[in-house]
Amino acid sequence: MAVPGNNQRESCCVRVFKWIPVLFILSIVFWSYYAYIIQLCILTIEDVPKQIIYIFVYHCIYAMFLWAYWQTVLTPSGRVPDKFRLSEVEYDRILQAENEETQRLMLEDFSRNLPNLNRTVSGSVRYCEKCRLVKPDRTHHCSVCGRCILKMDHHCPWVNNCIGFTNYKFFVLFLGYALIYCIYVALTSVQYFIKFWHGTLEGTGRFHILFLFFVALMFAISLVSLFCYHCYLVLQNRTTLEAFRAPIFQTGPDKQGFDLGKYNNFREIFGVKPKLWILPIPTSLGDGVAYPTHLQHQSHMYHSMESTQTRSD
Repeated sequence: MAVPGNNQRESCCVRVFKWIPVLFILSIVFWSYYAYIIQLCILTIEDVPKQIIYIFVYHCIYAMFLWAYWQTVLTPSGRVPDKFRLSEVEYDRILQAENEETQRLMLEDFSRNLPNLNRTVSGSVRYCEKCRLVKPDRTHHCSVCGRCILKMDHHCPWVNNCIGFTNYKFFVLFLGYALIYCIYVALTSVQYFIKFWHGTLEGTGRFHILFLFFVALMFAISLVSLFCYHCYLVLQNRTTLEAFRAPIFQTGPDKQGFDLGKYNNFREIFGVKPKLWILPIPTSLGDGVAYPTHLQHQSHMYHSMESTQTRSD
């Protein structure tokens, strides 16, 4: 027999363990701040105008990078509205259904007023037994979070959060600013790395500069492919899950089912106000439940891309 106290302690340990990747990333970021600002700019660079320019540009990029990262980490992943959730009576009826066809008809009846276009492989309504709800389009159950996530892209251990409708814009900006940060640090420290290599860089801080260059270059190489891949997904209006398994509509699987054209795809994630595109604040269109689609799948759509309520209003 399980002991409640032990289960609670295990659950607490698991939650703490999940924050280790985030703490690792933050430790690297804070160390890089010390290595760049103190060891490189203040103690190594002697040209004052150069110091000022390097420090100013660095802080602008650093601030945007941290802002986007924390928005990705701290933004709650979207919860499915209650109208998709089955009541106890409805759930019991489905469990007691005589066969799959009867169960399918019950789910169809329950979801007749819901904006659902996606179906299972067998053509029935998508349903989550664990959450006891009908899944909205593009929603998937996350085994790590233990619940269904709106427009789930993937679960990212480096932010200890699910990437989905509410924070996908922040995640893409985080990747972009992280890449810019690494490239900037690598380019501005490479000449001092060369001095170290030639043995002309003095002081104990030279080892911080050495590792700073290598770490920035290593992360830049790993980030460039990931950032480019998610830029591709944004322009195609796909999630990572949809890239591997095409969403199924009543007419069958279609990877381009939510593709509205590159510009409109971009605006669905980043909003209609260009001045807000680079800021990690909520501007995505829609409610995370209903999405515009190709005409052949269309039964529910935004009245217009401009008039759709954004989460920033």
